[in-house]
Formats: sequence, structure tokens, C-alpha cells
Amino acid sequence: MAKIVLLLLYMAATVAVVVAELQRFEHPVKSDGSLSFLVVGDWGRRGLYNQSNVAYQMGDVGEKMDVDFIVSTGDNFYDSGLIDEDDPAFFESFTVYWVTMTTGVMSWHNLAQPSNKEIANGFALDLLSSMLDVDAALKGSSAKWKIVVGHHTIFSAGHHGNTEELVDKLLPILEANKVNLYINGHDHCLEHITSPNSQLQFLTSGGGSKAWRGAVKPFNLDAMKFYYDGQGFMAAEITENEAYVAFYDIFGNMLHKWSSYELTHTAS
Repeated sequence: MAKIVLLLLYMAATVAVVVAELQRFEHPVKSDGSLSFLVVGDWGRRGLYNQSNVAYQMGDVGEKMDVDFIVSTGDNFYDSGLIDEDDPAFFESFTVYWVTMTTGVMSWHNLAQPSNKEIANGFALDLLSSMLDVDAALKGSSAKWKIVVGHHTIFSAGHHGNTEELVDKLLPILEANKVNLYINGHDHCLEHITSPNSQLQFLTSGGGSKAWRGAVKPFNLDAMKFYYDGQGFMAAEITENEAYVAFYDIFGNMLHKWSSYELTHTAS
């Protein structure tokens, strides 16, 4: 059975930050060998800016897909994060919306729990001292599918645009290690960009609450497969041979879908 690697990268604005040890977590695949999950980012606004609508639709789509877990791309509590574990913002922005609306549908896991099981591999990275940590983790993986999740964009047509530090230092590592998907937030939009040099797909899911309507930068139209400047989320399903991605808005409409079959089918 194929193994799936998720490298969760919570990166600061620059590349050089504090050292963090890689920790493994596991989640069993379904009986058919598939693994499905939802991705949401930039969401913690106490239900405002359609956060509650996003959560409701995630519950609906998640139930239909029988998703295994949720991935957050960061910026979970606006505007100043959490003071401590008793901060009311945790209840007001997280428990009321995400937990309540997805009870019985999705599993929530502590990614810091280490595991040695070989069903589905993952590594949780909170901070990185250098891209060598990422390179080593990817090189040490035998998984067929490699998915890296970070907060900051590599490429984007949104408000923040490209992150040059990641273009220069992270992108070559991802391409050299044949990473399939790079998933991020940071720009408050939904977005799908392809790489001209590899099969790497750049997927932005930062529409969990406040969106930046009209904040679109000029971008290569050949690489830009989808851009939506409103709220919503992303869904993904990984099987042994295929990867599927879809983006949804606050009404549950599927705005865009992609399958890795498109890469093999169009390859010369």
C-alpha cells in the first residue's frame, strides 16, 4: 500500500528561524486505501466574514467525502493570536464553529504525537532553521505522494504575491524531491497554480474568513489554473495512484477541480 507524507511547515516571514525537531504522526487510510482531508486557512474571526458559512459547508462536504482530518494553513486567531490556553478566542473562533459544525464528521488530531506506524507517514514542523531540514525529511521518505503544507505562498496572484525567500530556497528542494503538492494560506483567496518545471502544484486555501476582493496581481495565465477572491476551502483525496483536489465556496458550490490524471494524460 502506498504511503502518504505530509510535511507541515509553519514558516515565519523569513527562512531562518528557530530549530524544531521533526515529529511523526500517523493516520490510518480507509479500507479502500484512500485518505481524504479538508484544508482551510486564515479563519479565526469569531464567525465573522463568512467564517461560519465556511465551517458549515466544510461539515457538509466533509460528511459526504468521509474525510479523515482537517489541515489548517495558519493564521488561526485574529488579530493578535491567543494569550494562553484559556483565551476566550479559542472558544469563540474555533470550538463554536469548527468543532460544533463538524462533530461526528471529522477527526481532530494532535500532530505532535510521535508514531512509528507505517500506514500513513507525516512530519510536523513548527519552525525551521534551514531548508536542509525539509530536504532531509523528503529524502528520507519512501512515500509515493509528498505533500508540503506551509502558511506562506511560494507563488500567488493574491495580495501578498510570491514569497521570494521561498522561491529561492524552498522551491528547488521541493522540485528536486518530486513533491506533488504545496498547500498554503496567507493570501485570503483560493488558488491553483502549476509549475512549468515539474509536476508540483501550488494550492492556496486562505479563504476561511475575511477575503480580499479584487486584490489580484498580474500572473502567467498558462500557470494560473484557478483564482477566486472570496471565501471557501479546499478538499483533497489521495489514493495509491491518483490525487484529487477541489475548491468550494460558502454555498457549497464546487468552483474548481483537478486530478493528477491530467498530468499523466497530457504528458507527451
